[in-house]
Amino acid sequence: MAAHLNRLIGLADGQGTIFAASDPGLVGEQDPTVRALLASGDMMATAGDKTYRVMQRPDESFIISFADGTDEIARGYVELLSRWICAEQCNYDDSILRESEQKFLFLKNVLLENELPGDIPLKAREYRIRYAERRVVLLAHFASEEHKAVLETLSQAFAGREDDFLLPVDEENIVLLIEASEETMEGLDDFLKDLTQRLKEEAMADVKIGVSMLASTLTETSKAYQQASIALIVGDIFQGGDSPVMYYEKLGLGRLIYQLPITLCELFLREVFEPGTYEALDPVTMNTINKFFENNLNGSETSRQLFVHRNTLVYRLDKVEKITGLDLRNFEDAVLFKLADMVRDYLAYVEEEKAGR
Repeated sequence: MAAHLNRLIGLADGQGTIFAASDPGLVGEQDPTVRALLASGDMMATAGDKTYRVMQRPDESFIISFADGTDEIARGYVELLSRWICAEQCNYDDSILRESEQKFLFLKNVLLENELPGDIPLKAREYRIRYAERRVVLLAHFASEEHKAVLETLSQAFAGREDDFLLPVDEENIVLLIEASEETMEGLDDFLKDLTQRLKEEAMADVKIGVSMLASTLTETSKAYQQASIALIVGDIFQGGDSPVMYYEKLGLGRLIYQLPITLCELFLREVFEPGTYEALDPVTMNTINKFFENNLNGSETSRQLFVHRNTLVYRLDKVEKITGLDLRNFEDAVLFKLADMVRDYLAYVEEEKAGR
């Protein structure tokens, strides 16, 4: 390069250290003018017998090109150097961006079962993703108009976590694929409570999060994604939004009912409730039933929380028995009523889904 130039040119970093020059002997030396130039805020300047041109990179660091002389030729050299550096930087950034996009697309395809199981370990190695790593899938659900704010807040919350991945699925769902170290799992409850609160305060979004069971390999994350999806649905049906975080492994009877055939659910409901029976229970009676169940069939505690006399509670429970034929003070009848009530909630959800299609 030096053989084709009639004067010295070079590049320095923001600290003034020369890292490239037509005279190799200058590499590693300090140019004190650089710091003064950056402090001035000028993008091009002459100092002493040199011309300088400042370039700011995407990461906000600086590269300074310089050339001997203060004439138009020197200005031409530093401009030429600057454009060359910018072009190389753009090519590099484009390459990094393409690789990042391909990695995220690969992970989404794994979750959606669009990758052949045999290809997943090979592609994981290609994208430098650990295959045999324990992971958990968090599926965040929100209103479509909240997508941008939620994505920004989650990006900030997970900044710097290179082994965790933020994967937008659609306008209402974002997957968080995180490593499930022992430390992470121990603090997961508190972390998710803080995260949903942060989303509420910063993104002004009401976000629900479904949590999968552990996946021991990358291939198993597709099953974990399905679990997180089911956790959101079942939690919404049976928990009524009581908690913003729903764990697949803590769904209880709701998970069992969700997996039953519709015809079997309808048959069971007809066996427990005669037509019109359930509808005959007024809101006050239903509130009494729910409170009775919350207190594990404890009549005294239920009366206290409802601010009613014990005889009033007995009257209401007798009324339920008269309408439904089930004595909720009897454990077996109480279980039967609770199951039927949950099945009814599930069938109502199914009907709403059909109507919304």
